[in-house]
Amino acid sequence: MTCVAAVEVVAVIVGIGLDVANVVRYRFDERELAWFARKVYTESEMAYAMRKRNWPERLAGFFAAKEATRKAFGHAIPWRSVGVGHERSGKPVIELLGWAERLTRDRGVRTIHLTITHSAEVAAAVVILET
Repeated sequence: MTCVAAVEVVAVIVGIGLDVANVVRYRFDERELAWFARKVYTESEMAYAMRKRNWPERLAGFFAAKEATRKAFGHAIPWRSVGVGHERSGKPVIELLGWAERLTRDRGVRTIHLTITHSAEVAAAVVILET
């Protein structure tokens, strides 16, 4: 007789972040766009957003995702150390860059869930950190 022990894997939520951004704040002129891009967005985020017709909605969504990530971790992380990428399917994902990469390991985070939504007026993002 073989005895097989069942192992239950339990995921624990260790952080939740939510942020909302008004799209009108991201309708930059060329000078403001250049400044904000250098301070806040990664090169890949800018390239992605600028390929879209309604790029201010994307920039607002990316900002909301960055801020929701900071809230989920419970402290400030430099804006350009938190990036939003996309899986092949189009699903958005959080990318921690530079020293921020070690936050997941240091906190035991195995999965970062991200959802972003936007309209012409508002963008919102939710981030869930899971062990």
